[in-house]
Amino acid sequence: MPYSQSSWPIHTGALFLRATLYLLVTGAIAQGAYMEALYLPKKLQFSELGFTELNQTIFLALSCGILLYVRQRLKVWPMVTLLLLAFIGSSLIREQDALLDHYAGRHVWKILVTIVILPIVVWVGIHWRRFLDELYEYGNSFSLGLFTAGLFTTYAFSRLYGRKIFWQAIMEDRYLGDIKSMAEEVVELLGYSLILFAMIELLLLARRIYRARQQAASGS
Repeated sequence: MPYSQSSWPIHTGALFLRATLYLLVTGAIAQGAYMEALYLPKKLQFSELGFTELNQTIFLALSCGILLYVRQRLKVWPMVTLLLLAFIGSSLIREQDALLDHYAGRHVWKILVTIVILPIVVWVGIHWRRFLDELYEYGNSFSLGLFTAGLFTTYAFSRLYGRKIFWQAIMEDRYLGDIKSMAEEVVELLGYSLILFAMIELLLLARRIYRARQQAASGS
């Protein structure tokens, strides 16, 4: 049963508070990357054990946990959350590619990503009408806007920004591959933080929808 946006009230003060917290987290990310470059040993800087890449994993894992809670506990938009879970879960696996290549074999992460994505895409495709109905409700939310921004930041801008030819043009004969990788990883972390913020907003919106459903059920 669809619900109007007006039945999911949001207070301007609460939205402003969350926006402020997101701003502080974004600033902490930039400061954390600076501290990583300043204090971590060279071999750990911007590696899988460094601040930046560890937080990429943490942000993606938290996003997956939120989606599981929304889908399984609150039961809001199961098709939309399932597709988001496939995408973010695949990104989480992709971020472990170096570890998986080392301990499980080369390209194992690609197999795992296929195992995650393929059945979910097929399932959502089978229930495409329900998915479109849910997407219509989700479409005007702050969460989707943040998610789209995170998607573009991580999978478009960071890739273009991290191109070798770009940094060679800037640094010329002083080019260092570590600088290029550092820049790309930090921008990726920013994108993943936007995705996490989007999932937090999705959780809060889903809770409002869940309460509205409970009130409607108790009043009937």
